Amino acid sequence: MSEFNMADMFGKLNDMQAKVKEAQEKLGEVTVEADAGGGMVKVKANGKREVISIEIDKDVIDPEDKEMLEDLVVAGVNKALSKAEEAGKEKMQDVYKDMLPGGGIPGMDMSKFGL
Repeated sequence: MSEFNMADMFGKLNDMQAKVKEAQEKLGEVTVEADAGGGMVKVKANGKREVISIEIDKDVIDPEDKEMLEDLVVAGVNKALSKAEEAGKEKMQDVYKDMLPGGGIPGMDMSKFGL
């Protein structure tokens, strides 16, 4: 491989890395919402799998049954984080589809790379 081709290859690699980094940063802009208990607990999370907010309906707050509220919060958070993970994977797959011919490397499990 000539020196020019090698330099071109490294240039493309740097471009790919920059696009991946930019997409990872934009994951914070992706927002998902999940609920538990028929909407009594609502959780928002971003594509980085960070919880943004939790809303709790006042009717579910019962000092005599705090375990139920704790369970609803855990369920809501887990649902939101699961949705956030899926949304993040989709966003990153779109980036890799644009970079790799055919949208990926045949036979390669992209989930190992968080995709």
